[in-house]
Amino acid sequence: SSPMANTPLNRGSRFLCRGGAGEAPGGGAGRANGAGRMKEADRAKKRERILRAAVRVFARHGFFVSRVSQIASAAGVADGTIYLYFRNKDDILISIFEDRIDALCAVVERATAGLEDPAEKLRKVIELQLGIVRRHRDLAEVLSINLRQSTRFLKQYAAPKFNRYLDLIADIVREGQRMGLFREDVSPRVFACALFGALDGLTLTWVIGKGKPERLRRAADAAATILIEGILKRPAG
Repeated sequence: SSPMANTPLNRGSRFLCRGGAGEAPGGGAGRANGAGRMKEADRAKKRERILRAAVRVFARHGFFVSRVSQIASAAGVADGTIYLYFRNKDDILISIFEDRIDALCAVVERATAGLEDPAEKLRKVIELQLGIVRRHRDLAEVLSINLRQSTRFLKQYAAPKFNRYLDLIADIVREGQRMGLFREDVSPRVFACALFGALDGLTLTWVIGKGKPERLRRAADAAATILIEGILKRPAG
């Protein structure tokens, strides 16, 4: 399956369609709304196709060298079509990142909802974050290498979606602190940043070294042990 498939971003932005006011359901307003929904779905599918193509192009050529025309060709659309969805190449790259974060937040929330132990929740977060990149090497390369090449991302990007992901991790730490399982002198936010940074570093090393997927899975287990053991509250004395 595609790394871009069935994620919040790929279900599309909401485009408002106005039908004729005061018409009965099934009449002109109904037809207009139906056509609007079809148009929205078509736009979402085309946006998804462009993002999937961009992942392949960026992974193959690198962000700096890649051209919008190459992305358009890989997506099977005209060059000008790209600019109906994205302002420029940086915007495409950041949209890929936001898509991954959106999907990761949704998956983490679902996967941890049924777990009671905060330590197990953190293990699940680590498993999921590295699992996504382990299954999609092109995506891993784009997010671990190409994203660092975007001046806009590094200098200008305010990341509310990224902050949401860090908040999910920090909330798990706070839960563990309330339960008396995690050390109270650990900042939940700092731990969340450290966890993400450690996993991002493992991903970068794996991509550069062209390691096998199993290697990253073992690294996930080791990282979970190191990070979680570091915040567990020890018995007094």
